[in-house]
Amino acid sequence: MKTVLSIQSHVAYGYVGNRAAVFPLQRLGIDAVAVNTVQFSNHTGYGAWTGQVFTAEHIADVVDGVAARGVLPRCDAVLSGYMGDVGLGQVIVETAARVKAANPQAIYCCDPVMGDVGRGFFVRPGLPDFIKTHAVPAADLLTPNQFELEYLADHPIHTLDDALAATAALRARGPRLVLVTSLTRQDAAADRIEMLVDDTDGAWLVSTPRLALEPSPNGSGDAVAALFLAHYLKGFDPAEALEQAAAAIYAIFETTRRMGTRELQLIAAQDDFVNPPRRFAATRLR
Repeated sequence: MKTVLSIQSHVAYGYVGNRAAVFPLQRLGIDAVAVNTVQFSNHTGYGAWTGQVFTAEHIADVVDGVAARGVLPRCDAVLSGYMGDVGLGQVIVETAARVKAANPQAIYCCDPVMGDVGRGFFVRPGLPDFIKTHAVPAADLLTPNQFELEYLADHPIHTLDDALAATAALRARGPRLVLVTSLTRQDAAADRIEMLVDDTDGAWLVSTPRLALEPSPNGSGDAVAALFLAHYLKGFDPAEALEQAAAAIYAIFETTRRMGTRELQLIAAQDDFVNPPRRFAATRLR
């Protein structure tokens, strides 16, 4: 059994961060060790929430306790999401290095949670620059959305060529694989949404229908990163992992729309994201 150390946010109500990542990992047969960077009542998309961001010292203490149980050498990957602040980000990057030192085969999958199209940045000042200069070079897999990709690569994205230039720029800085979890471009149909994976062996694009979800549920990027990582760790090549992740998140979206909620319906859709009823083929770009 593969094991992932997932360091992300936590909410009591709803599905973002670890709440959107841990269950999909477990349902797909991956053991998840969850370290929570925050504990909020709900995700910030509601506009009001309670709770707190944990200190860097708190997270380091929890990681030390996990390490004392001999867990780090058994971790196959570290998955990080919302970091909270720069100090906490430093602890996460250092933890990824500790895991890779304990298990040289382990990988670091960084979901560079910073912002989104239409919302802009929603993290504390200094964190975007930290992610760009420290987390990106440390990552093996990077899973930005389109807004984050544009910022990290310093490259606006209007076309598919723009997206490929941006992912190539990021791969040149360290990560061997970049997964763009949501791509909307001018040279594609308006009723479709895409995901793109670019690694050293090639690049692939998958397209799915754009479902009407109002308001758009938070946490989809967190879930996609976990779904892709799970299949990647299970031995799927990047194109196959992309197809599996796209089919799974589409099934989750369909269930969420049917149930008329703004929260991802991971529990209701669990059988469908393990065995998606609809598949989408990835197209090789290079």
